[in-house]
Amino acid sequence: IRYILVQNRQGKTRLSKWYNHLEEDEKLKLKSEIHKLVASRDAKNHSNFVEFRNHKIIYRRYAGLYFCFCVDTNDNELAYLESIHFFVEILDTFFKNVCELDLVFNFYRVYAILDELYLGGEIQEISKSVVLKRLEMFEKLD
Repeated sequence: IRYILVQNRQGKTRLSKWYNHLEEDEKLKLKSEIHKLVASRDAKNHSNFVEFRNHKIIYRRYAGLYFCFCVDTNDNELAYLESIHFFVEILDTFFKNVCELDLVFNFYRVYAILDELYLGGEIQEISKSVVLKRLEMFEKLD
C-alpha cells in the first residue's frame, strides 16, 4: 500500500495515511485528483479498480465515504478490496455502527485501528477477534 485515503462525497479528507514520503503540495494534489476520479465513476458501470499514474486505486464507497487504497499495479485488487471491507467492519464493530463523525472526533482511535491492521504499507493482521482484543486493551489504557 502506498497510501490510504478516506474522503467524503464533498472531497474532504477524513483520514490519510502515507507509507511513502511525499511533499505536502503533492499530497493535496493527489487527494483532489483521486476524489475527482472516484466520485465521478458510476458504480453500476465501473469496477472498484482504476489505473492512476503508475499505480492502482482500489476504492469502495460506504454511505457517504470513499475508502481508497493506492497500491502497486501488480498487487491483487480483490485482496485489497476485501481488506477495505475488513477495515470498515472493524470500525463498525469498534464504534458500534460507525459514521463520518466517529472518524472526525475519534481520529486517534481510527489511526490506532489502522496501525493494527497495516504496518509499513503491508497487511499485518487479518483476524477480527485479535484486532478487537488489542483495541479493547488499548481502550483500557485510556
